[in-house]
Amino acid sequence: MFFSFFWSWGTFEWKSIDSNSIDCFFRGLVGACGISVLCNLIRVYNFIETCSDSETKTESKPSLFSLGNLLRGNWIKVLQFWFLTVLLSLVGSRVSSLIVLEFSLRAISAWASAGLDARCRGLDLLLTQCQFSLGCALTCTLHFLHQGAPHSSLSLFLAAALSWALASACHSLWSHVARLYPLHSRAGYCGKCSTLLASGHTILASVQRAVVFAFAIASVASTSTVHDHFLSQKDALKFWTPLTLCYTMLVVYIQADQQRQTDTEALLHTVVLRLGALLVLMLTVGHWSDVLHVLFSFLGEAVCLLPSQDLLKAALQEEEDMRGAPVTKQRNAMNRSSDR
Repeated sequence: MFFSFFWSWGTFEWKSIDSNSIDCFFRGLVGACGISVLCNLIRVYNFIETCSDSETKTESKPSLFSLGNLLRGNWIKVLQFWFLTVLLSLVGSRVSSLIVLEFSLRAISAWASAGLDARCRGLDLLLTQCQFSLGCALTCTLHFLHQGAPHSSLSLFLAAALSWALASACHSLWSHVARLYPLHSRAGYCGKCSTLLASGHTILASVQRAVVFAFAIASVASTSTVHDHFLSQKDALKFWTPLTLCYTMLVVYIQADQQRQTDTEALLHTVVLRLGALLVLMLTVGHWSDVLHVLFSFLGEAVCLLPSQDLLKAALQEEEDMRGAPVTKQRNAMNRSSDR
């Protein structure tokens, strides 16, 4: 029994772990920087919208942001950033590609549901949930683009340096907005805050377009990776077709069930359900290294979502406001008709 175990461990195929650990680290750093940019820009947008609502006083609603909560625990954010860098460096291109394709399928399902139902859960919540999937999208795209490149380490170093600079700029912007935007937006002598006051409402749309563009490129890279590693073997298509159909039905079911859930615990349950399905899929057709990488993905999703409770609550509150707006308009119309 022990002999067979060690024999199977000795034949462990680490095909999805790259031999160059420096390249893996640079790709993980780019992915973590992309997640940091996404979260900071969403926080800037939510903070600006909260300040705008508090000034107009159209409807008093509790603010999800306070200065103590915003700037508390910076060391936790630093620890989260480097932990994500390590996790994204460890997750191989095979599992990253499957995560990207799964999230792309779920995003298309959400977009179709939003088109059919105007009061459907908005895409803002999906944007908050895509953090680790976005990191995987960046890493698998870089892996695809640098396959066989003679100076891949240098190119990845430059990409990591540019990503670091962009993430630092977004973090600096968020820190400035969290501290000084309420004062500077009224005084009008700060260039950053004046620009955000005039065009800050377009941040979310720009972030959405950038994320869609990143996932569009990553979907091409992921499709190529999945074809090379899974579909190129003999009779693999016959085996993968029913599994893919079942997994597609599971994703659609998760998306439909998510429309009826409103708390963050249910969203975390959704993450466990879809990654559990991916784990079963890798146990069926993948290597043992793929199973290990799926477990790393569990940790990555938890590291992304647990510190982002403010973003999830803001998205859920925005959706509740959108759902309540038609009801309020209908009640006002009924009141006017009764007065007449």
